[in-house]
Parts: sequence; C-alpha cells; structure tokens
Amino acid sequence: QEQLVESGGGLVQPGGSLRLSCDVSKLMQSLGARAWFRQAPEKERELVSAMTITGLNTWYADSVKGRFIISKDDAKNTMYLQMNNLKIEDTGVYYCAVQTSPSGLLAFGAYNDWGQGTQVPVSS
Repeated sequence: QEQLVESGGGLVQPGGSLRLSCDVSKLMQSLGARAWFRQAPEKERELVSAMTITGLNTWYADSVKGRFIISKDDAKNTMYLQMNNLKIEDTGVYYCAVQTSPSGLLAFGAYNDWGQGTQVPVSS
C-alpha cells in the first residue's frame, strides 16, 4: 500500500497550467529528498524535479526548467509540482517519491516510497 497520495492530475491544453499535490504525512520520518517523476507512454520513468527535505536545494530536468516549480508546505505535510506552459511532451503519469534517508537528489535508486501516480494528458 502506497504511503504517498498524489492528486491534481487531469486533462489540460497545451500552454495551460496544473498543480500536482502529494500528501507525505505518512512519511514524515523520512529525511531524504522528495521528488516528482513521470512516465510517458512507452518510455522509461524519468526524474522531473527533486528537492531536499529543507527545500533549500532543488533540481529540475532540462525539459521543464523555467516552467515547473517544486515546493512544499510543511504545515500541510504536502509537496507540490506547479506546472506552467505545459507541452504535449509533458504528457504522462506523474509520481511523487521520497527517500528514507538523504542520498542525493539524483540517487534514483534511493527513492523507495512511491505514490500511485496521477495522469496528466496534455492535448488540444
């Protein structure tokens, strides 16, 4: 059973915006990085954005730099991915993920808790 719960996905037109949310309240004891991944149809899952638990360090894939913003609200135990100027190639299933312990933002194998994913189709 997933410990993370994503929400906010849905059909959006190119150029539109969407904000994804991820409830991390069940994993507050995890001190590692938080991240958003996505998997497009017939492609491998890729890291979109990540941040340290403090939020002070962030990373973005080149394809989303300047358009997506990762953030968190500690009072709500929620992390977000604000997606602006969406493109058709942003289509995919988006997953939030958490590392149990700090292992580096790009340590893909260290993300050991995952949500169930939320669909983001970008289409006109």
